[in-house]
Amino acid sequence: MLESMSSVNIISAAVIALVIVTSVAQSDDGNMDNVARFAGVPGVPGSPGSNGSPGRDGRDGRDGTLGHKGERGEKGMRGPPGLEGNVGGAGPAGSRGEKGSSGRKGDSGKVGPQGPKGDTGLKGSKGKVGAKGANGQQTEALNWKQCVWKRVDSKDTGLIQECRFKKIYGNSALHVAYGGNLRVKCGYGSTCCSRWYFTFDNDECTGPMAIDGIVYKQTTADNPHRHRQIEGYCENIASGDVRVGFNIGKCSGYSVGDGYTGWNSVSRIMIAEVPPAQQ
Repeated sequence: MLESMSSVNIISAAVIALVIVTSVAQSDDGNMDNVARFAGVPGVPGSPGSNGSPGRDGRDGRDGTLGHKGERGEKGMRGPPGLEGNVGGAGPAGSRGEKGSSGRKGDSGKVGPQGPKGDTGLKGSKGKVGAKGANGQQTEALNWKQCVWKRVDSKDTGLIQECRFKKIYGNSALHVAYGGNLRVKCGYGSTCCSRWYFTFDNDECTGPMAIDGIVYKQTTADNPHRHRQIEGYCENIASGDVRVGFNIGKCSGYSVGDGYTGWNSVSRIMIAEVPPAQQ
């Protein structure tokens, strides 16, 4: 290490001495004799001086020639979505496309609520005459009769009118009815009741019960004449001639009233033979 430093110092001293000699020689008109006369022993090299200030940056160099196109880099990560842009104007209408194929039939929907009643439609044209129906079975004609009269009967008890009827079937029933004006009037300060009823050959109906109607009065202040209807069905009557009677009498538990049958109007008894009742 010391040997390397001594060599450096010797070389530095030699360089300095050469510089001095050269300077003297150049200042003395090139007289080389003075050089030999003034040359001395080289001095010790001085210590290195401090670094000078950095120089200014040089000017930018010229642009280099365009390099070759580099290879395509890898696809970068997807960036965040941008802000929503303004809605653009409507574009021109496109051409009409081809008709698509029919879709499958959808399921039936639920029944909706009933709508309001519509207006009455126009009367339709007369339809064609229908085909003739099959021949029906012949049935027995209805067996019926009525007896009619117009008179006033003032009796309080007894037969008012009799009507004879021919009954065809033994198991049939008779439907009888009376229609006409009936009235009852009581004595002063008393109550009364009158009863009108049907008989069959002088006996009241027992199949199932009597066919009758009553009129009850509790005052003598009025004298009402009313149209009344009494009717019913009677069973268990034998076939053949039947005497149907319409009668008046007293009510059970009451005194007989002043009866009046058929005032100023027509009275009638109606009789019809009907099939037996259902079981």
